[in-house]
Amino acid sequence: MPKEPLFLCMGSACHQMGVYEVLPRLQALLSEHGMQELVVLKGSFCLENCSQGISMKFGECNFSNIHPNNVEEKFLTEILPTLQKAT
Repeated sequence: MPKEPLFLCMGSACHQMGVYEVLPRLQALLSEHGMQELVVLKGSFCLENCSQGISMKFGECNFSNIHPNNVEEKFLTEILPTLQKAT
């Protein structure tokens, strides 16, 4: 079964907001919760939500307002439940 892509915006605005601090934490969270076999984290060009913090996209679901200081909370409350429903 192919892995589903989870896109992380790597555009210049997200870069300035700390996406390179968020990236390793997301990789660790995916692994900690057993999602690395079902989902592949991929960098993306601008997801066009620049005013809403770092953005991610999974299928038709968009996640925003992600920052280095809230990435774990966002993952546990929004991203992980969405991934679990879809896989």
